[in-house]
Amino acid sequence: MAEIGVHARGLPGLPGDHAGIPVWNSEDWYFEDFTPGDRIRSVRRTISEGESMLFNSLVMDHHPYVSDERFAAEEGVFGRRLVAGAMVFSYGLGLAATNCLNSFSYGYDRLRFIAPVFIGDTIYTIRENLSKEVKDLKMGKVRVSYSVFKGEGEQVLYCEHLMTALYRDPAPFREAAEAAMAAKKAARRG
Repeated sequence: MAEIGVHARGLPGLPGDHAGIPVWNSEDWYFEDFTPGDRIRSVRRTISEGESMLFNSLVMDHHPYVSDERFAAEEGVFGRRLVAGAMVFSYGLGLAATNCLNSFSYGYDRLRFIAPVFIGDTIYTIRENLSKEVKDLKMGKVRVSYSVFKGEGEQVLYCEHLMTALYRDPAPFREAAEAAMAAKKAARRG
């Protein structure tokens, strides 16, 4: 498994003696460093009333299931207020997100809200590298999953994150990249 938070990498404007210090939760991984099957688990995080309402206000989500205690208790399916799904998604990914300086978000697939999350629930995330493929001459695509759990391991969310990641050494990928780009071009014409 690639290491997390042990890589030093200078950034513009940093004094030289600071640039050599490893950056916490920052990785210098390239496409070659992503190994399908590698998994990491996050720390746990309890979702509070205040942050739930702040999130609802920030994103203008005032559905009664997330913002009206009386409605949720008396008329709601779950008998109490939910944490907004967008918040569970954001927190779940944030808990296990890495700050890889060489990868970029390409999108999300297969997002599912499996079970409700309530104010006061504690969640954690398991992230797994699922697959990778050559994309073009500069970078490949990596697919990772995020499985978010609450309590003693009840899964509440699943999604797959598509990322691009730069090649450390593009030369070994040139032939496959040219073939992939030619196939994509042919598909657009046909």
